Amino acid sequence: MTFENLHPTISEMLDVVAAGDDTAIGPLLSDTVRFQPPTYWATWTGREPVAAVLGHVGAVFSDFRYRRIMGSGKDWALEFQCKVGEFDAVGVDLITLNDDGLIQDFEVVMRPHKTVGALREAMNQRVMKDARFLKFKEALT
Repeated sequence: MTFENLHPTISEMLDVVAAGDDTAIGPLLSDTVRFQPPTYWATWTGREPVAAVLGHVGAVFSDFRYRRIMGSGKDWALEFQCKVGEFDAVGVDLITLNDDGLIQDFEVVMRPHKTVGALREAMNQRVMKDARFLKFKEALT
């Protein structure tokens, strides 16, 4: 699917997601980016921790694709579908860019509840094995 009239950062994000290159997301994030996952009511803050979380999410999701993209200027909503294990999901990435065009706020809403639970379990298993998250604990508020 081709999307038109996208902000360059949003367009590049689509390319990063399509390529499955979790290391390429970092340069699109502001130093003080805030990420709110769908799995718990908390916020990850900072480029390095958020890039690490998103890298793990990319490994947990399968059959991921963006279905619709709405927005202009700094505010964007990217509707997606994916699988987490055997469960289907739909969700929306709510993204706000800063004045430099970098991702400042990134919130994910997702359903159904059963899939969100499977995502939380899979993410917890991955994060517990990733030594970087001992340092990143301070980035979660």
